[in-house]
Amino acid sequence: MIDRYKTEKIDRIFNEDHKYEKWLTVEKTVAEVQEGLGIIPRGLSRRLAKVKVDPRRVNEIEKKTNHDVIAFLEAVREKAGRTGKWLHFGMTSYDLVDTALSLMIREAGVVIDGEISVLLRTLKKIARRYRNTPQMGRTHGVFAQPITFGFKAASWYNEVARARVRFRTAASAAAYGKLSGAVGAYTILDPPIEKRVMKKLRLKPEPVATQVIPRDRLAALLSSLILYACALERIATEIRNLARSEIGEVTEPFGHDQKGSSAMPHKQNPVICERVCGLVKVLRGYMIPAFENINLWHERDISNSAAERIIIGDTFHLVHYITQKMIDVLVGIVVHPDRMLEHIKNSQGVYASQFLMNKLIERGMSRRDAYDIIQSLSFRAIREKRGLAGIAKSDPRIKKLLTAQEIELVFDLRWFLRNIRNAYKLL
Repeated sequence: MIDRYKTEKIDRIFNEDHKYEKWLTVEKTVAEVQEGLGIIPRGLSRRLAKVKVDPRRVNEIEKKTNHDVIAFLEAVREKAGRTGKWLHFGMTSYDLVDTALSLMIREAGVVIDGEISVLLRTLKKIARRYRNTPQMGRTHGVFAQPITFGFKAASWYNEVARARVRFRTAASAAAYGKLSGAVGAYTILDPPIEKRVMKKLRLKPEPVATQVIPRDRLAALLSSLILYACALERIATEIRNLARSEIGEVTEPFGHDQKGSSAMPHKQNPVICERVCGLVKVLRGYMIPAFENINLWHERDISNSAAERIIIGDTFHLVHYITQKMIDVLVGIVVHPDRMLEHIKNSQGVYASQFLMNKLIERGMSRRDAYDIIQSLSFRAIREKRGLAGIAKSDPRIKKLLTAQEIELVFDLRWFLRNIRNAYKLL
């Protein structure tokens, strides 16, 4: 991940030093179990506990071997002394790599889950604070019917909450390791050994592996993270739209020394939300290699490896980064309730067109006639910038069926917002 979007917590997990620490953890755990069963002499696990691998040395060896795992093992054996001959006994490369990767993913998952919790608490505060703040709802970018800004935030909250459930499920389904050997058939080491190792590592043994853990687990995990990122993109996109000059209902936080444009000093652009939307485009692109990696030749080929070195760590980096950025935006968001009320007023009451039409239908008018009448009067209200209520009160066809007081009640904002509380059941 480039430094601009790198986060310290995720980088600590996916950097080379930590990866080799996890590889050592797996090798040490395997050695402990094998020593306990008398498969190898005692001593290796104790020696491995003191080994520190230098990534630079691994890289030097890999230039000759063109195999990163062999390079790692050689670098470890250089420090393991005579016990090093038993290192990696009975194992294949991806017994080590996949099992260690699961350990790293588990650590990264804890970080992401913690940030999602912060985001959910932030969204809950916004939803509750603005639950009674009227705002014009829009469909197709056009005035529809009133909602509240809190109602909108409640929708965001629920989507993020669903995304977290999917992520937790996928993370659990990815918490598998393997020690089943070159083709997954336990040719050298027996299944009970794998079971003991995975228990020590708090992982589950892959039920039927090839040389690798099946890649549908990783595809599901990345998919859950990217679906979550899409939820953040929806929030960011809505904030961008509501921050447009002609709408102006919310404003992204803007620092005291922040600049919006190199040319136009007046600019206060929603750049953080735009950045989030841009990075989610990258994340969606990672889904292609993640799904294509599921299909490997026979018991495996190495076509998954290069892509996974990029997409796994980068996905966790970007998801963590955009989560932090959206928390910053939402904590500092500036909401303009007066502007929201102004737009409701400027709608000239057309938000009540459906309710008014239904009242006419209830009093005996056909739906076609009621629709045509209210449509014509609504267009007139917008065109002439006159309230639909006043126009309806003077229309003889409507006056025959509804009193002026009944028409006025049709436009009561409280009626449209009366069931908003239903959105707060999970808050």
